[in-house]
Amino acid sequence: METVESIFSGFSVVLAPENLLYVFIGVFVGMIIGVLPGLGSSATMALLLPFSFQLPPEGALIMLAGIYYGSMYGGTITSVLLRLPGEAASVVTTFDGYQMAKQGRAGPALGIAAVGSFVGGTVGIIGLSFLAPPLADFAIGFGAPEYTALAIFGILMVSLLGTKSLVKSLVAAGIGLLLATIGQDPITGSPRFTLGSLELLGGLDFLVLAVGLFGIADVLYNLEETNPGNPISAKLSRVWPNRQELRQSRGAIGRGSIIGFFVGILPGGGGVLSSLASYGLERKVAKDPSRFGHGAIEGVAGPETANNAGATSAFIPLLTLGIPANSATAILYGALLLQGITPGPFLINEEPDVFWGVIDSMYIGNLMLLILSVPLVGLFIRILKIRLTILGPIAILVTMLGTFSINNNVFDMWIALAAGIVGYLMMKGGFEPGPLVLAFLLGSLLENSFRTSLAISDGDLSIFVTRPVSGTLFALIVIAVGAAVFGSFRSRRRRASALDAQTAPVE
Repeated sequence: METVESIFSGFSVVLAPENLLYVFIGVFVGMIIGVLPGLGSSATMALLLPFSFQLPPEGALIMLAGIYYGSMYGGTITSVLLRLPGEAASVVTTFDGYQMAKQGRAGPALGIAAVGSFVGGTVGIIGLSFLAPPLADFAIGFGAPEYTALAIFGILMVSLLGTKSLVKSLVAAGIGLLLATIGQDPITGSPRFTLGSLELLGGLDFLVLAVGLFGIADVLYNLEETNPGNPISAKLSRVWPNRQELRQSRGAIGRGSIIGFFVGILPGGGGVLSSLASYGLERKVAKDPSRFGHGAIEGVAGPETANNAGATSAFIPLLTLGIPANSATAILYGALLLQGITPGPFLINEEPDVFWGVIDSMYIGNLMLLILSVPLVGLFIRILKIRLTILGPIAILVTMLGTFSINNNVFDMWIALAAGIVGYLMMKGGFEPGPLVLAFLLGSLLENSFRTSLAISDGDLSIFVTRPVSGTLFALIVIAVGAAVFGSFRSRRRRASALDAQTAPVE
């Protein structure tokens, strides 16, 4: 009952005219960003961080969250019409969505994606509303050992699940932890790795680092991609799916909602893993799996539902435990810190307007997206004709001005540029910036909680495994690492066996 009352109180925050405007701006910008291949939600949120700092906490978080889940809708449009996923989570949609468009069924593909996304997002929001408060109450009893385990668990899971190469992800996470130590020692106050610079004495600014690693690096990397553009020949004669297509899709939408919600809670889960898991399940339960890849509407409905449910449920560990589940929620974590708000179990009691305002804004944002998604397809097609060579330099220029305006410090601009170049080189080398940024964010929490735990136990490391919660988390860490190593070993043996079979002499 208390949760229901809190939900209604959150609507009083969202329904304020200025916050409704922030919801609309967030989801509209998110849809545009999702449509533009190469400009992801994380990069856009990082680019807008300097400007969100000037907004009230509720408005800033509502707008940035809208960009995050709004981009999931936008990425569907290019996946279906051009076979170009605007977002990584929309890659799976290209398998059957583009085939439907080639068959003259682009309208139903976009329509069922909009319906599935709305259902999945709404299921995720309902689960978030009712699961977050008890989880926050449970987390209030956490001590330093539990937060140490949580920080390590979050960093490892993002490295294991959310990226392609485990080794490269762990290297990036290690660099992030190293960067987090720059500045003053939190206990002794002595300078560390500052190279004698007074500007570095306070440590690296997350906002400046995120703008460089995500925003500037992403623009530089995508400017290299020369894409002459694909002619959009798909006609949208019928937008919404008919009754038979809805019947075919309802099972996929229901299963996608459940899969997406639970996968999204995992650090490193989110939309990509959710959509892949949903597509794999739909192929297994289908009476005729051969239809998939040739225009099966379930292959669009399930993944689109799952990635939106996963995007929403990713807010659960962020808001209740203070652990970002992916790079986009890491940006939101930083935005909260910039507003003087610490995400975690006390957020729901200390900042109820922010907590419930952000959650309730998703109900309205999802409804806005459902209304806007298909009618604005024509506008998005025109936006696709704008070259990134025009948008990119403008974005970098505006971002640098915003970075300077934070502290009126030219040094921040140099740090952002350096981070952008480093991020660009990382992307060229196959390293993803997500684990680095997440490790940087959680670095201070990990260090402080680890050193506090050792102080409590007089240096006895057994404190981390003798307490129930921290011991369970460390057991999960060991299992996850063991499974990853075993899976890597098996895949190497399979590749070696396949290579031997190809090179074996034919008798």
